Amino acid sequence: MTGLFARQALTAKGWGQNVRIVTDAGRITSIETGSKPQDDDVIGGIVIPGLANAHSHAFQRALAGHTEQRGPESKDNFWSWRSRMYELAGRIDAQSLLAVARQVYTEMVATGYTSVAEFHYLHNEPGDSDPSPAMFEAIATAARDAGIRLTYVPILYERAGLNEAGPTVDQKRFALTVDKFLEHYKNAAEQSGGSFQTGIGAHSLRAVTAESLKKIAAVAKRDGVPMHIHIAEQQREVEQCLDVMGARPVEWLLENFDVDESWCLVHATHVDEVELSAIAKCRAVVCLCPSTEANLGDGLFPLQRFLEEDGQIAIGSDSHVSINPFEELRWLEYGQRLVSQRRNVAAIRRAQTGRSLFESAVTGGAAACGHADGQLSIGANADLMVLDDDSPMLAGHTTRSLLDALVFSGFTLPIDRIMVNGEWQVTNGRHRNKEVAEEAYLTVAKELRLDEVAL
Repeated sequence: MTGLFARQALTAKGWGQNVRIVTDAGRITSIETGSKPQDDDVIGGIVIPGLANAHSHAFQRALAGHTEQRGPESKDNFWSWRSRMYELAGRIDAQSLLAVARQVYTEMVATGYTSVAEFHYLHNEPGDSDPSPAMFEAIATAARDAGIRLTYVPILYERAGLNEAGPTVDQKRFALTVDKFLEHYKNAAEQSGGSFQTGIGAHSLRAVTAESLKKIAAVAKRDGVPMHIHIAEQQREVEQCLDVMGARPVEWLLENFDVDESWCLVHATHVDEVELSAIAKCRAVVCLCPSTEANLGDGLFPLQRFLEEDGQIAIGSDSHVSINPFEELRWLEYGQRLVSQRRNVAAIRRAQTGRSLFESAVTGGAAACGHADGQLSIGANADLMVLDDDSPMLAGHTTRSLLDALVFSGFTLPIDRIMVNGEWQVTNGRHRNKEVAEEAYLTVAKELRLDEVAL
């Protein structure tokens, strides 16, 4: 049992003063406002819920900074970046995946992510044609070592495109039959418990057949787990879908599947107004990854209209060019400001933009990861962050603007402690496993020798 006394805390009931929170067995068992600290309590400044990272490709952390040089034809885009990503994927085995994933998960926890949905399609060891338990174990072990709550989302990948029968040479390592994939999912799901659970997903409409998508969507519904899919990230995907299937990606998906609040639509960048309204109505979560979407030149999701229709959003660090949930929220808003030439675009549900974005990401991210609403309440997961209320970033701010300051006033986060599943993973701003994770990652990053990959 752990007692935490906070001078201020954002609970499910709103901001409270002098709040004592008690946790036991990974859950919050008591919240008392207007309380006093007990002898053994941890004393903290400001307590807020932890955030869910709803979309992660852990192995891609090793690629950050290696794709920022212009190609010979000066036509760099998502598809040229993808070729570089395939080069990395071909080099990653279970040992290197463990080191890279442990590093990225440790970085996540240190910045306020307390859970992650790992969108995982590197099922096979290099040279193998069947899923390797070692690749799955690398992800699960990395999450345990970093102390992050993991929703493992195995991903089906069958083909190169809507009009392709199979994968390219670069994609063969990702490809599985739907039967082998579902067997892998079953084996992973049997290990669910504690801070580990499973979801299920398809890479994209272009990468799976309609028949296979129906099979895995049925499994997700049967098991009550989140269903994830990349969709409408690129204009080329929209054009191909119109040509081959006679409908836009989101349009086709919603016409052919019972999409509901258990679905997580990743990116959904290129949607029209009809599709946008339909997503909001069915309550599916749209996971937005602003730093990655900007890095890849994807485009901008129509956020204001979606929030006005009470749409649900989550955030993800995706390719991990940035690992900071508050930077994702900041650039989610800034992208909208740049395109609309207006300010405070996301202030739909509340007048304060930072709080509006933060609370949307808390509830939407929890849904995408298969948790409860993510807020601090009795019976909820004991996942939270403690902020230093003496930080210059927060000086002069009241509860009215604290979250605005956190999102919009800097990069050095005033994080004192992070708790996940009732255990302290970060104290005095430092992750307990920082040195171990960094040492292993440094070795692997050098061994991968990514600067030798030709453009």
